[in-house]
Amino acid sequence: MFDLTESEITRRLAVAPTLPAEEDSSASWMPAAPRSAAVLIPFLRVADSWHILFTRRTEMVADHKGQVAFPGGRADAGDTSPEFTALREAREEIGLNPGDVSVLGRLQELPTITNYCITPVVGVIPWPYPLRLETIEVCRAFCIPLAWLADPTHREIRSRTIPGSSAPLPVIYFQPYDGELLWGVSAQIMVNLLSALNLL
Repeated sequence: MFDLTESEITRRLAVAPTLPAEEDSSASWMPAAPRSAAVLIPFLRVADSWHILFTRRTEMVADHKGQVAFPGGRADAGDTSPEFTALREAREEIGLNPGDVSVLGRLQELPTITNYCITPVVGVIPWPYPLRLETIEVCRAFCIPLAWLADPTHREIRSRTIPGSSAPLPVIYFQPYDGELLWGVSAQIMVNLLSALNLL
């Protein structure tokens, strides 16, 4: 079930149905149009099984301080595509050479409460890899097995009150793994990926 080939991952991403928009979308109470951003979801092989690479953001960044995230960030004016943005940011944040990434596809855009519209880009990276963390933005990089992430007993939905929202919003939380807590927009991206790959 989890031993997907790269070509099968590409195929499933290409035919994944569009997910329904959230009824209480953050876009309804944001004061301005969202800013474009992209993240890289790095697949890698450990002991012949797929793992996903995550980072933990430092307390010095402007948004999502101290949270588990994917490498990525805001699109620059000269960026030509979400893939370009995701690979540029991954190089800046964790020292990942864009030429070492095999891009397999992307997920649909996802709005965030910090007024970004994120395009998740899926790629495969060689492993082990000599990562170089940009220590102002990233304090740790670590991996979680895809099979663990797909286990429904490892996640739950909690209500969280967001400043400016009219009602509490449902937020996905995974159980802690290796001392790290995956929740919020990164957890939603992960669930969207699992859905696109038919692993839910």
